Amino acid sequence: MKHLPFLSVFITIPNAMFKNYIKTTLRSLWKNRTYSFLNLFGLAIGIAFSALIFLWVEAELDFNSAFKKRDYIYRIMENVEVNGEIKTGGSTPGPLAQAIKEEIPGITNTARLSWFMPQLLEWNETKIRETGVYADTSFPDMMTLDFVKGNSKSVLTEPDAVIISESLARRVFHNENPIGKTIKMNAGESFSVDGLFKVTGVFKDVPRNSSYQFHWVSPYTRFEDRNDWIKPWTNTLTETIVELSPEAKRSEVQANLSGFLSKKLTGWKGELILFSMNDWYLRNVFVNGKTEGGKATYVYLFSVIAFVIMLIACINFMNLATARSEKRAKEVGIRKVMGSGKSKLILQFLGESLTMTFIALFIALGIIYLVLPAYNQLVEKDLNVKLFTAPHVVVLTGIVLITGLLAGSYPAFYLSAFNPIKVLKGLNIKSAGGAVFIRKGLVVTQFTFSIALIICTLIIYQQINHIKTRDLGFTKERLIHMAAPTGIKEHFPAVKQQLISTGVVDNVAMSLHEPLHLYSSSTNFRWQGKDPESKTEVHSNTVSPEYLSTMGMKVIEGRDFYSSSEADSNSVIINKSLADIMGVEGKAGAILSVGKNDFQVIGIINDYVYNDMYGSGMPAVLYWGPMAASSMTIKLKDGVDLSNALGKTMNVIKASNAGQPLEFRFVDDDFNALFKTETLTGKLAGIFAALAILISCLGLFGLAAYTAEKRTREIGVRKVLGASSLKLATLLAKEFIQLVIISCAISFPLAWWVVNSWLQNFAYRTAIHWWVFSVAGLVAVFIAAVTVSSQAIKAALANPVRSLRTE
Repeated sequence: MKHLPFLSVFITIPNAMFKNYIKTTLRSLWKNRTYSFLNLFGLAIGIAFSALIFLWVEAELDFNSAFKKRDYIYRIMENVEVNGEIKTGGSTPGPLAQAIKEEIPGITNTARLSWFMPQLLEWNETKIRETGVYADTSFPDMMTLDFVKGNSKSVLTEPDAVIISESLARRVFHNENPIGKTIKMNAGESFSVDGLFKVTGVFKDVPRNSSYQFHWVSPYTRFEDRNDWIKPWTNTLTETIVELSPEAKRSEVQANLSGFLSKKLTGWKGELILFSMNDWYLRNVFVNGKTEGGKATYVYLFSVIAFVIMLIACINFMNLATARSEKRAKEVGIRKVMGSGKSKLILQFLGESLTMTFIALFIALGIIYLVLPAYNQLVEKDLNVKLFTAPHVVVLTGIVLITGLLAGSYPAFYLSAFNPIKVLKGLNIKSAGGAVFIRKGLVVTQFTFSIALIICTLIIYQQINHIKTRDLGFTKERLIHMAAPTGIKEHFPAVKQQLISTGVVDNVAMSLHEPLHLYSSSTNFRWQGKDPESKTEVHSNTVSPEYLSTMGMKVIEGRDFYSSSEADSNSVIINKSLADIMGVEGKAGAILSVGKNDFQVIGIINDYVYNDMYGSGMPAVLYWGPMAASSMTIKLKDGVDLSNALGKTMNVIKASNAGQPLEFRFVDDDFNALFKTETLTGKLAGIFAALAILISCLGLFGLAAYTAEKRTREIGVRKVLGASSLKLATLLAKEFIQLVIISCAISFPLAWWVVNSWLQNFAYRTAIHWWVFSVAGLVAVFIAAVTVSSQAIKAALANPVRSLRTE
């Protein structure tokens, strides 16, 4: 301990002295109630909302944690170069799974998956539509599904087996044991597997924070037998997942996997890559074949925001503590004269800081519990503080200790350095000028971060508004869609007429895919004069003749499909983007070929937005084919009462639906859901920007009040000499307003860097107007002016006689 005097003091300090420090702290807090409130409230807000952010971050990082093998599970992705750009997709050939399991060391298990699809499940009088997947027998074990009934290794060995979730079992079978019971499954889709299935297992529901959401699983072999076309190596509509052994080196497996398909497919040029389950949620955006951005960006962004809020709260504490330091100068001088060493004074002030932080923590916990329900609703999660779990105890304790020591360190060292002789003689403290300079720097830092947050929030809202209000190429309002119920396709003309006869429906159409997504695509389209090396990806949809009019799409050349004839069975309609790529052949009458089939282009429509809501229209082709469609889109008339229109519409469909459950969605709701993360980011950024400004203003208010109090006699003299109240108020407020203006100048380039580095999804979609920066700066200056002026005006209006009567 000889060389560690500070530590020795900390260890040997008596308990009575600790109690004395606590009493001193509480007495000081009560004596200076206004400043204590500002300090505690600022710290509490900082701790509370930083903790809420970290709860959200924890939930994001915890995604897919229900799958216990997630460190060893990978999805096979395919990188293919298309016109100089590498495109990444998760569709692979069906035979790939078995082949790589047999030929590549380190892969212990594989599974094939269909796409996740809704199926109608029927048992007795119960009919429920629920989403599930066809998968290989290894899937339950790879996903470590928790079975209530059944064994993960054997539940899918029979071709007619089906396993269902615990909640689905309750809804279908109620209190009966579902094992061994037979259910009928039929989604009414083109690729569905009709027939009877035997329940062989019941698993606990997959948590919401999982990439895979399903309520039933049935053997992939049955799906494959129903759809022979997915069996060849040349077809890529199967999802393949693999499990590596714990001893396997990912790099070695990747090296063997990379060019594997070139051995099976002549002329194949591309790369297969391992995509870890740990990245499925956070890093699911690929740019030129590599993961880039994704939700991980938002995790990093909000972690930084949490740190910034805590930093601003700590700055508040330091500013107010040092500003009030001269009030305690004589106390420090007397303690030093009485024999207190510098280390004991430092320990006392750090102890006071930690005591205040602990008090702020308890206030923060109250705030957290108060706002948590609304916060959960906002972020659409079920977050829980779990106060007595080890990780949360450690984090909260760490926040208190770090915050208390960080926030109290400068005041402690600053106060303990006072010269007792000068203090007791009433001389000016030498280091006060340095303290003032530091306080100004901290104020600038506070407002710099706050204004940068305001700017980022405005930019996010500006970009989202641009995407939502631009021309989409179709009319999304009053447009609803649903999976076409069984039997509707065969009687579609009659059902359509009944719907229109209600007087509330404008038009009805069928399509293979829903309005906002086209899942089918190919690079094998050909036309006269096409470059053989070109690999243009073209998406496709199969539609009924009413599709364009129902969606509100415009034909700019040629014609629409004939309304009631199969004469267009070999006709297609393309969008302008594809027509431009086709060059001189991009016109009505041209021949578009794919595989062995030739189609005549009868019309060209304006580009419309699908799949990528940020982008412009991608090349697309529409086939005529009502019977191949599985989705129904209904356009309600303008001006009709929405609830009444929905009631009449659903009554017609129910009459043709044999009691099957009906689920419909509004297209504009689906459209808004595609921006859920971005919209949430905007809302959270706005809230945290407001909090940052609030905390900063609390500190500014305290500093302004202190400055006014310190200059009371000066103000009195100036008033006696004829200075007006307005001039005095301006004098007091000017310094702080200048600091905020300096903050604006620093925050603009900081915000620009944040936008370009962190918010790339927004930054390049439309011009970022400089008025955003101007508005943010003006808002900050106005709020600061109001905050400071309230104290400045109060001081300027004070009676000078009272301030000068002791002189």
